[in-house]
Amino acid sequence: MPILFRGAPPWAPYRALLALPAARLFTAAGAVARLPAAMCGVSTVLLVARAHGSYGLAGAVSATGLLATALAGPCTARLTDRYGQRRVAPWAAALAALGLLGLVLCVRYGAPVWTYVATYALLGCAPNTGAMARARWAHLLRGPGGSPLKGAANALEQVIDELCYTLGPVLAVLLATSFTPAAGLLTAAGLLLGGTLAFVASGGNAQPAPRAGRAAGRLPWRGLAPLLCCFAGTGVIFGALEVTTVSGTGGAAGLLLGVQAAGSGLAGLALGAYGRPLRLDRCLALLAALLLLPPLCARSTGAAWPLGPALLLIGTATAPVMITAMNALHGHVPAGRLTEAMSWAVTAILAGSSAGATAAGHLADGSRPWLGYTLPPLAAAGAWAAVRGTGGGRRGRQAPPRTRTEAGAPAQPAHTAEPASHRGHAANAAPHPGREAGVSACPGREAGVSPHPGGPASAHRHQPLRPA
Repeated sequence: MPILFRGAPPWAPYRALLALPAARLFTAAGAVARLPAAMCGVSTVLLVARAHGSYGLAGAVSATGLLATALAGPCTARLTDRYGQRRVAPWAAALAALGLLGLVLCVRYGAPVWTYVATYALLGCAPNTGAMARARWAHLLRGPGGSPLKGAANALEQVIDELCYTLGPVLAVLLATSFTPAAGLLTAAGLLLGGTLAFVASGGNAQPAPRAGRAAGRLPWRGLAPLLCCFAGTGVIFGALEVTTVSGTGGAAGLLLGVQAAGSGLAGLALGAYGRPLRLDRCLALLAALLLLPPLCARSTGAAWPLGPALLLIGTATAPVMITAMNALHGHVPAGRLTEAMSWAVTAILAGSSAGATAAGHLADGSRPWLGYTLPPLAAAGAWAAVRGTGGGRRGRQAPPRTRTEAGAPAQPAHTAEPASHRGHAANAAPHPGREAGVSACPGREAGVSPHPGGPASAHRHQPLRPA
């Protein structure tokens, strides 16, 4: 547990988080706004399948929404970083809600099938409320005083994601079966628009300031590549586990997947209360080892009940991977591009989930459907190799990315910006504590890189740059 909360109850970090300005309001509103993302897929399948009697057509329309989200999500996030959440998110949510309403009307009045794809593709414009909420936490917790709470903030958002993606399909099926097949999509449109407007209105000073042009910095793709591989691998795990479990266990699939989500949520809360950073490669290695349990259970017993404890353990190992990878992403990305970077992470998860679900579906149609459980450990091993091979699993050793100044010139090392008259005296002066071989002792600065992501290097060595 962090030193700040030593001797305090486990929920102390979360109580401190929710005591920050506007934190409770935008956390609740963000949870409401991201619930439709878990409702739309199931609601679309039920609506189109009921109207046309074809689950193939329904799945194709639903896949269009995933593809549109993967393509348009980073663009919407880039606009959000540049112009601010208040100016972009409401219009993006309104456009996505209009697409859901258009799909309902097209199905209701028998429009051509291509109009289903055209209207549902507008769902890709929906703002990523989870990414925006994490950007707000990073803005609120900037500076050394908030560092003990950053892990708890990511853990809290991960738990909210787990709850939304567990409750969303259940709510969609309940609305579609109790009222009308269109009720799920209509409710999702209302929650998306209302939740986003409430999220934007409740921001206050918690909203990060928009940063246009080069002031926002560039995305460090070299450092992000292993993390995106990790997110894609976890997406394969989610998609393959879900499809294989549904195809192999029938009516018990909902309970088994709920057990997995419960384990992930509890582990996320525990990790946020623990507060100490973990190594991503070790988390992936543990997850890969636990993912060997489902194929062993399915191959040896053929019963559904042994999968319950196995999926519970897998859930407890999934949350540390996601939270640790998100913490590493925060350390690599300039503050002005945080929302865009997290949207790329969501895109990687969606792409991996689609690939895993497709491959597991083909295996489920074969003579050995349990072979779908062999995909997740392979995906986890691949993610481990990507992270381990680039050194991305090392804890706390990543230097912030090199940024550019407002004028567009590369940021120079702070010690080279001193006047020439000072350099001669510096050679004879007593060595600075913690400095060896010309490396600055300022935390987070190595090889002349500014310690403040997204900001230019300061010309004065001992004067920190104030965050925007």
